[in-house]
Amino acid sequence: MHALDDHFHHAQVIINDRLLDIPKSATLAINEKSRRLQREGKTVFRLGLGQSPFPVPELMVSRLQAYARAKDYMAVQGYLPLREAIAGFLKRSEGLDRSAADIIIGPGTKELLFGLQMALDCELVLPAPSWVSYAPQAALLGKIVHWIPTRPNRGWKLTAEDLDAHCRRRAGGRCQLLILNSPNNPSGACYDALELEQLAAVARRHAVIILSDEIYSELHYRGDHRSIARYCPERTVISNGISKWAGAGGWRLGFFAFPPELRHLLRAMTVIASETFTSVSAPIQMASICAFEDSPALIGYIHACRHIMRGIGIDFSQRLRAAGVDVVTPGGGFYCLADFASQTEALRQRGIANAPQLAAALLEETGVATLPGEDFGLPDRLALRLALVDFDGEGLLQQVLDEPDLQVDLDRPELATLAQACDRITNWLPTA
Repeated sequence: MHALDDHFHHAQVIINDRLLDIPKSATLAINEKSRRLQREGKTVFRLGLGQSPFPVPELMVSRLQAYARAKDYMAVQGYLPLREAIAGFLKRSEGLDRSAADIIIGPGTKELLFGLQMALDCELVLPAPSWVSYAPQAALLGKIVHWIPTRPNRGWKLTAEDLDAHCRRRAGGRCQLLILNSPNNPSGACYDALELEQLAAVARRHAVIILSDEIYSELHYRGDHRSIARYCPERTVISNGISKWAGAGGWRLGFFAFPPELRHLLRAMTVIASETFTSVSAPIQMASICAFEDSPALIGYIHACRHIMRGIGIDFSQRLRAAGVDVVTPGGGFYCLADFASQTEALRQRGIANAPQLAAALLEETGVATLPGEDFGLPDRLALRLALVDFDGEGLLQQVLDEPDLQVDLDRPELATLAQACDRITNWLPTA
């Protein structure tokens, strides 16, 4: 061994302490484990990762083909025509006056969220449950995270009273950044106008900054999504993108829209973007413009996806409830949150005392992959998040496009995998 090689061989490599206790993203880890089990020949029902089952709209695909040769770096803040289209989308859908200058494009909203937490001197406030990556990102940045419990009898939704109580406890402290996700991952909960008005009043009273995560906005089952930015525009940053309602998770494109009052925060994020991801892929940005335009083809696609997910979400949750599982019927998105508290004693007799053990046993004994509520901020509940996406979305989508009022439930042959997964869960339960 050469002397230089020997030096590097013995040099001490020290990992940042913040990384030592943070595991890989739970959703990505369960997806990789499911694939490994399938390669080993095991039957796996993939209710872990919430990837859209629907194809990218053909209009977007054709635009991507047309722009495939675009090779120049885009502006750090994003391609101007795309930002203009997003501003138009926000005006049509929410009545908000956000300009192209108020918008930044990123490689998925996850990267933008990390940049926002880096730019803002804040503590993070999360309703429990919340999406798996919010808190780990804060931990990577050394930020304090405050969980505010929610209750199933309130639809797993944050109440204005609980937010106000938290803010009063933190009065005089560091700025509070609340992330509000509706439709919600993991519960499927959707906030109504009154709930949002009340939360907005509390946020304004206590100078809370709100990140409104609306990545499932167009998958609200009734098509009645509302942004809290309608009621607290000056303090709300809107997060959205094409990964869920346009089926393009792998395209990695999201946006944040800021109010003029927070433009200094947008400028800070632009600096961070310039030194990290530089800009989002040029062909992807150019092809995504049509996703935010008032296109009949896109509207038909979204209505069909919404119709399918509504039928699945309602039927799946009803079947679980009939087996004794506590499930709040989702109002949008891809998920339902199942609480197995009624089986606590019977599960304990099987050696299952917590949600991670429950998820592991379910996967091992039934092949159904889920995620424990612990990953979403529910460490003390026997709860599992189920992603209702393991089905042939392309085939069913075309049928609903041809017949918009098509009855959708788990008895349809295209949904046989989800029906089997539901049956395996309910047949496995001690009370079934």
